[in-house]
Order: sequence, then C-alpha cells, then structure tokens
Amino acid sequence: MQKQSKTAHDTLVQKSKDESIVSGGRLVAKALRKEGVDTIFTLCGGHIIDIYDGCIDEGIRIVDVRHEQTAAHAADGYARQTGRLGCVVTTAGPGCTNAVTGVATAFRSESPVLHIGGQSSLTQHRMGSLQDLPHVDMMTPITKFASGVFSTERIADMISMAARECFAGAYGPSYLEIPRDILDAEIPLEKARLPEAGQYRGSARSIGDPADVERLADLLVRSEKPAVLFGQQVWASRSHQECIDFVRALDIPAYMNGAARGMMQQGDPHHFDRTRSDAFRDADVILIVGTPFDFRMGYGKRITAPTLVQIDLDYRTVGKNRDITLGLSGHPGAVLSAVSAAASGRMKADARESRRQWMRRLRDIESAKFEKLMPLFRSDSAPIHPYRLAWEINEFLGEDTIYIGDGGDVVTISAQAVRPRNPGQWMDPGALGSLGVGTGFAMAAKLVNPDKEVMCLYGDGSFGMTAFDMETAQRFGAPYLAVVGNNSAMNQIRFGQITKYGENRGDIGNKLGDVEFGRFAEMIGGYGEEVRDPNELQPALRRARGAIARTGKCAVVNVWIDPNEYAPGTKRQTMYK
Repeated sequence: MQKQSKTAHDTLVQKSKDESIVSGGRLVAKALRKEGVDTIFTLCGGHIIDIYDGCIDEGIRIVDVRHEQTAAHAADGYARQTGRLGCVVTTAGPGCTNAVTGVATAFRSESPVLHIGGQSSLTQHRMGSLQDLPHVDMMTPITKFASGVFSTERIADMISMAARECFAGAYGPSYLEIPRDILDAEIPLEKARLPEAGQYRGSARSIGDPADVERLADLLVRSEKPAVLFGQQVWASRSHQECIDFVRALDIPAYMNGAARGMMQQGDPHHFDRTRSDAFRDADVILIVGTPFDFRMGYGKRITAPTLVQIDLDYRTVGKNRDITLGLSGHPGAVLSAVSAAASGRMKADARESRRQWMRRLRDIESAKFEKLMPLFRSDSAPIHPYRLAWEINEFLGEDTIYIGDGGDVVTISAQAVRPRNPGQWMDPGALGSLGVGTGFAMAAKLVNPDKEVMCLYGDGSFGMTAFDMETAQRFGAPYLAVVGNNSAMNQIRFGQITKYGENRGDIGNKLGDVEFGRFAEMIGGYGEEVRDPNELQPALRRARGAIARTGKCAVVNVWIDPNEYAPGTKRQTMYK
C-alpha cells in the first residue's frame, strides 16, 4: 500500500513538473483562469473529467451539484454577483439538456455565462455513442454564440472567443462543445493558442454618436417633467454610480427594475418606486436605460410621453416594439456620464425648482399609495396574508442582505414591499420567469459574498424543484435562509384557471400537497420552522438567522399563506397581455 501511494505521489509530482505538455482539460482551465473564472458549477460525467483535473492545477473551485439546472442557475448568479464570466460545465446528453433552462434564463436576463459541454469522441461521430445529441444545434437559439471545438490546439482560443461574445453588446451566454478525444488529448503547450488576459479585448464603454449625447442633454435641460427607468443592464455593466450621479445632477426622478433595484437608498430624494405609471403618464421626457420594451413594460404601448429616449447596450433592442424619439446604443454608465457633462451648468434655477416641484408631487402620490397598502402589510389574518409576509421580510433585511425571489405570485407580491438596501442585493429570474432559480442563485451569492447574509423567498412550487441542492450549498460552506411562501398551489396560474373555467375546474393541474418544508431543513442537518401566526414571522426569521450563524447550515422557514390572495398583476393577467 505504501509503495502504491508513493507511486501515485510520484506520478502527481511528475505531472506537475511537466509543464511543456498539456491536455485539453488543462487548456480549458488555463483559459478560464485568464477570463477571471475562479469557480465552475458542474455535475460529473465521463465526458468532462479532464476539465476537473485541469481546474485542480489552476486552483479553480469545483462546485458539484445534484442537478444541472442548479449548476446553470448558479453560474448565472455568480455572473450577476461578480460582474465576471460565470461558468457551468456539463456532460453530454441529459447533462446538457438539464442545463437548458438555466442557460435560457441567462439569455433572457442578459447574463454572461459560458456553458462548456461534453460530447463523444469525433471518432464516434454519428455512430450512436453514449449521450450523443446535437448540443450545438439545441443551444444556438438560446445563446449568443455556440460552437464545437475540433482541435485541442484551439481549445483556449475558442474559450476566449466564446467569452468575448458573452460581453459583446448586451451580455449573454455562450456554449462550447468539446468532444472527449479533443479534451483528453495531450499536446505541446507551445502549439496551443492561449490568448493573454486583457490583450485581446476592445473597450466596451462606448457612448455612441456624440451628437446624440448632445441632443439628449438638450432634451433633458429643456424638460419640465422628466423621468428615468434603470434596468438590468445598469447593474450588469456596473453603471449604478454613474446613474446615481446623473439623476442627482439633473434632478430627475428615478425608477428601477430587475437587478437595478437597490442601487439607490429608500431615503434618496430621487428614488421612486410606487409611482411609475403616474410618472410615465404625465412626464414630458422619459428615458429608458438598459431594459427592453418586453411584456414587463407592456411592450412600450403604455408609454404616452411626447418624448421617449432609449439607451441600451444592444443596438437591436433600441426602438424594438415601439417607436422612440431618440435611441443611443452604448454603455449605460459611459453614455450618462457624457450626458451629465454635456448638460453641466445649463439648467436655470427656475427650471430646477420646477423639476423639484414635479418630484414633490410624485412623492405625495407615493406616500398615499404606501399608506393604502399598509392594512395589507399589517394584516393579522390567518392563513397569513402574502403581503404581510413581504412586509416582515423587508423589516428583517439587514444592510448587507442579498434578497432572491424564486416563485410566481408570492415573489410578485414581495416586490411591493421588499427594498434591498444596496446595489446588487436583488436577484430575480428575469424575463423568462423561470421557477427553480433560487437555490443556484443563493449558493452562488453566498460563495461570492461569504460575509453577507443571503435570503431566498420561494413559492412552495419553486422550492420543490431544486431544494435538494441546499445540501450542496451547505457542503461548500454557503448556508442561506430559505423562506417558503406555502399556499400548496401554483397560485399565479390557478387564479387564471378559476377565472376562465370556474371554481370546479380551477384547481386542476395546479394544486400541490401540504408539505412541512421545515422538516426538509432538519433532514439535511439545518434549521427548520413552520409559521402559521403572522405575529411569529419576525421571531421565526430571527431564530433562523441565529441558527445559521451558530451551525453554518441552511435554514428553512415555511410560512403558510392564504391561497386565495393574489398579486394585482395576476388578477389583471397582465403577464399575458
């Protein structure tokens, strides 16, 4: 036995010394390191194990999950939290198909994720090998770039190409398929094309046409009632500070959606969140930054302002679905900094005072709308009103709590109350509306931010999809707090069915069992609790926080909410209009 151990040790030492010969897997790892990737999310398979070997050599953390959907969501969450490339590695066949939902989520959310997939050897092409599927063909519609790699020498070069595409214009995922014989082959390092980090990229901080920057500055200086909406791209491009400086310099009321939530503090005089429809109805200039005119924006049809301006990283998104007055394709932070500079010193005192009266008017409407919601936020009804749950979560959040929403109605309702305290502390599925994102997002958020608290609000339907990977989070030292809004139904869909088909057919295909998910946490060694009394919500959340701090394990607070309460958008079925 000692002789075998010594032989194994000598083999490892010899391998580490022989740097002139590299395998395809080691080239993958070297290229990922140059892209700033320090973690991959994966589920093992015979087609990809040489990548693991390379990651060990390069010091890249390998987080192995129980289902590839979680791995893809975690890579997406990693990208959102770091601003760098996220990476998911899957084996061929079902390994790839299981990750499709996560990659598609990243695609619709404009998140830079590199999906590396395995494939059978080129020598077995079209022979019916194990797990053989046309992965590139399948991934092409949901990625910005999809390709196979057909020589070991090109592996690192192709990774850099795919990564470059992830950050070209609006961000998004790429897919690379690497056949097993290409991955396992060993070549002299000197034959490999290995781009140097930082030496093959152009600057992405474009302001577009300078004349358009001047025109936008003129529009805003002359405007009496402007408003701006900041979207997902603002946080993804790390433009939040430039956006804050912009609204303060020009005294513009600002609204946020997606990952832009939390970029401004609640007490900031330019931060608004309950009067978007009012502002958009009465504004003379509306500026949309980094969010498309998709269903969340009514495809732009509800905007009636005489002047509408759009800034987006992707030229194809500017003016899509509705006409605009002015469109700028460029980096949000760079464009708005240029506009601020162009408008500097040009606003007269009376115009600035008029603009502040506009903001005071909106603030009064905000206050009235908030007071109207207070009876729901303070409801003592049982089962617990979902608005009360949302209110108590907001009261519970700390300055550094990262909040994640994973569900339908319960998460939609939470947006009425939950206000993250800082930038980057709101995560949601985005435009694809995927259920099951929460576990991967939470694990990634905690791995990236070990000193921050991570909380995920699930619906009971979404929790059941990926919850077993809470054990993975614990295994890798990334415990988080899961709150389950449990109404034993897929309630967002249930309402539509009841409305359309009546009570006797409304519960078909959407009712779930009454599951005490607190026991699930205990099963994996964590803390679990059931809450049925609204007055116990805050104490239960605090107990869960304390248990995580003591044990380093996850906690689940299962909250039994009223199945007959729905979000306003669900009642109006606006998601389908």
